[in-house]
Amino acid sequence: MAVTEDKSLNRRSANYAPPLWSFDHVQSLSSKYTGEDYEARVDSLKKSVKTMIQEVVGNPLKTLELVDNLQRLGISYHFEEEISQVLEMIYNDYYKTQEQWNGMDMNLKALGFRLLRQHGHHVPQEMFLNFKVKAENDKPQSDEDNNHVVGMLNLYEASYHSFEDESILDDARDFTTKYLKESVDRIDGSSSLGSLINHALELPLHWRIARLEAKWFIEAYREIVSPTLMELAILDFNMVQAINLQDLKESSRWWRNTCWDKKLSFSRDRLVEGYMWTIGVWSLPNFSLGRRTLTKVNAIITAIDDIYDIYGTLDELQQFTDVITRWDINAVEELPDYMKICFLGSFNVINEMAYNTLANSNSGVFILPYLKKAWVDLCNAYLLEAQWYQSGYIPTLEEYLHNASVSISVPVGLMHCNFLTSNYTSTQEIQQCIQRSANIVHYSALILRLADDLGTSSDEMARGDNPKSIQCYMHETGATEDEARNYMKSLINKTWKKLTKERAGAAATCEFLMEFECATNLARMAPFMYSQGDGYGRPQLAKSNILSLLFNPIQDLH
Repeated sequence: MAVTEDKSLNRRSANYAPPLWSFDHVQSLSSKYTGEDYEARVDSLKKSVKTMIQEVVGNPLKTLELVDNLQRLGISYHFEEEISQVLEMIYNDYYKTQEQWNGMDMNLKALGFRLLRQHGHHVPQEMFLNFKVKAENDKPQSDEDNNHVVGMLNLYEASYHSFEDESILDDARDFTTKYLKESVDRIDGSSSLGSLINHALELPLHWRIARLEAKWFIEAYREIVSPTLMELAILDFNMVQAINLQDLKESSRWWRNTCWDKKLSFSRDRLVEGYMWTIGVWSLPNFSLGRRTLTKVNAIITAIDDIYDIYGTLDELQQFTDVITRWDINAVEELPDYMKICFLGSFNVINEMAYNTLANSNSGVFILPYLKKAWVDLCNAYLLEAQWYQSGYIPTLEEYLHNASVSISVPVGLMHCNFLTSNYTSTQEIQQCIQRSANIVHYSALILRLADDLGTSSDEMARGDNPKSIQCYMHETGATEDEARNYMKSLINKTWKKLTKERAGAAATCEFLMEFECATNLARMAPFMYSQGDGYGRPQLAKSNILSLLFNPIQDLH
């Protein structure tokens, strides 16, 4: 039986701000950084950089500094094989045993630790066992000697690659944080080193999204890094940005055709911000189709979230959840019109992805059951939150986080990433992958949820939403809001250690999955979107970063 939306209901409204960028504006954007001339210049520069890599082999510090620069500049993906080879050599020659690392200075030891751990090599925290004594003995005689500060900065960054229960690295983080704060007072804050220290203290490199870091590093270090590296970095950034821009324009046309901005006007219209999430997850040129697909997924998640969180009645939400669970196109008649539109749009996108995977695969693997389950899990998590809201129930922090790590939508997003980046040959292989990646998906979701709550709970509580992690903890323990916020930050730190260990374990095997990197990158999006508040609900907060990454190319060197 068809259901008509009851217009007399006094439905909630979040009064979300309108989108910052119109369809016409997005479609008008263009970039000159396309075509064979630019590609030819990049190929020439890549050959020069490969020669540079070979020339520093034999000098471990210069090799590691070059690898670090390639990563910070966002161009290391061009040289994955070369980087893997030189890091393997450095590990075997300098880091494999205690005898090898004992005589190293702190700079070499810390930079090597970070890069080698990042690439899956086993390097123990014990190499920093006496770091305080070493730091005291190596103090420079002159304020002009900054090598000691650079070593402490590299140790600070290395400490963020710690695993659980690595107390030496915890001590190193505390020690270097204090040291760098004191050092930056005597170093010119506008100098390259002073700028790098302030940047690191604001947020460690390990927690930053690569694309934003690349642009910052290029602009901050263009007079210091070699001209060859800098020219390649600028060209690459602008050429990748041109590809990203085309992806966004295609996604914008899809969004316009859905009519959701008008038919679901109560929901956030965040096409550009949703696309930014895909840049954070994977920005490289070879993931263009994946970004377009994930942008659709993000738009669907936003609409469904707002239906459950704001607009739908509890009866409607239960009915919608039932229809999603059945995944039956005939059941759409049971829904009110606005839910019909949402369900049909979602149904088409998700089924299309399953069809494309089946049609372009020789294995005959059918992924729709896995996608459906992820969406059913998400809607059930949303429904439970709606039931809590209607009943006035305040869950314990454990109850809240168990459900909220699903409702943050990371599991459903990463399920799509999984199939967009992998070619499975059997359902058994899919199930093994899902089992293998369960922890890293959960840790990524937990970090994003807690960061989301820290950034958005003030706005959401002001409009009468469900209690978030902060309020649940306050209710359960009697803590003040400041105490609760500090506790959530400590949970983020602990969860980052777990996630880093999972990622390092995956990188150490031949089974490293792109999904593991996508999960880590999603966690990195947390400070990008929520450090200053709700950057998704209030898009003005994220505007400058979006302009920088999507719309404004880096100016040429000349």
